[in-house]
Amino acid sequence: MFFKLMKRTFTKGFKSKILAVAAIMLGTSMATTMLSISMDIGDKMNRELKSYGSNIVVKPESAYIPAEINGVEIGNKEGNKKYLTEKDALKIKMIFWRHNIVDLAPYLKVQAKVNGEKAVVKGTWFDDEIRIPSGEKYRLGIKDLKSWWDIRGEWIQDGKSSNLAMAGIKFASENNISKGDLIKLEFNKDGKRIIKEVKVKGIISSGDEAENQIFVPLKFLQSSLNMGNKIEKIEVSALTSPVNDLARKASNDPESLTAEEFETWYCTAYANSIAYQIEEVIPGAVAEQVRQISESESKILGKINLLMVLVTIAALISSSLGISSIMTTKVLERRQEIGLMKAIGAEDINIVMFFLAEIVVFALAGGILGFFLGSAFANIIGINVFSVPVAMKLLLAPFVIILAVMIAVLGSISPLKIVLKLDPAEVLHG
Repeated sequence: MFFKLMKRTFTKGFKSKILAVAAIMLGTSMATTMLSISMDIGDKMNRELKSYGSNIVVKPESAYIPAEINGVEIGNKEGNKKYLTEKDALKIKMIFWRHNIVDLAPYLKVQAKVNGEKAVVKGTWFDDEIRIPSGEKYRLGIKDLKSWWDIRGEWIQDGKSSNLAMAGIKFASENNISKGDLIKLEFNKDGKRIIKEVKVKGIISSGDEAENQIFVPLKFLQSSLNMGNKIEKIEVSALTSPVNDLARKASNDPESLTAEEFETWYCTAYANSIAYQIEEVIPGAVAEQVRQISESESKILGKINLLMVLVTIAALISSSLGISSIMTTKVLERRQEIGLMKAIGAEDINIVMFFLAEIVVFALAGGILGFFLGSAFANIIGINVFSVPVAMKLLLAPFVIILAVMIAVLGSISPLKIVLKLDPAEVLHG
């Protein structure tokens, strides 16, 4: 009898069934869209924020801290300075979170003269193919690390080119330097005057101190000044997890963490846990996180996730109200049928279970359709906002279907109360 009644349910009132499935589908599609994006948004936002520069800076421990004015060191005593090496930079790609290190660039900064004017010359990687000790190759350097720089001319493509340079726009303007010009860099190393001629490959417009500086390949600067493989600092761009209370506690003192907290912190890609691991592999180095970026990232992600949660809740409430309205209409339309069922001995629980079975079938259909529709919406949003598609996450399907059933059942509570209150005598007598 139950299956006959169910069969009759799905052969009559087809329009209301479509509306019920559609209401559930729209709510679950929004939930699927938001959940799919939220699962990817951390990495995608990370990559967007990484386009604004490094979030970790590695420097050697040193008792001497030079003073700078417009990037020019004042009173620097070369003998007191400590250095890292290029090998130290390679070690960063060997830590536990090496795959989260999306880019890095070492720097060696020296004083020079161009046309008699003081200048800061920085040696670095531009877009170099670097092989790490494990044998893997990566393209690393400031081309991607400083992606917001506006270049008039061209990037230096091969860092091994020894006679190329890039000049900051302010320095170039003050000294009448243009792309393609040959300029002479005059260094003073241990009392010896060293002159090197380089060709300007491009002019840098950055909005920061780089506009007053000259950039040359790191190998060229090291060999010109006979400095081996010394470097002054390393800028690192890493994909990190948003800052939370555990990360803040570790920032104050990692030793204050319990063994369980330390393991969780160490095995999570917080900026300070990555910095901690960098210090482990580079003795005598200090890795500092750029707090403006990491804190901003945490706040932005928190606000976006909160917005998505609120939108999802609003969509699910709307879906539940839609189901409630549709089921109330169906119950009122079938009140005589319900009264007859009660009159011939059907218990309230039997009638309730009958309607619940009906709504669960609607929920399953709406949940499955909503999952695929939501996945398609998430993919469209990913392409238009992040220029990267959002892959369909099949692991979400069971959760979304369960959510659809919950929405449908919650929306049916009010109509089912009407079912329980119906008096068969009153209904059958009109």
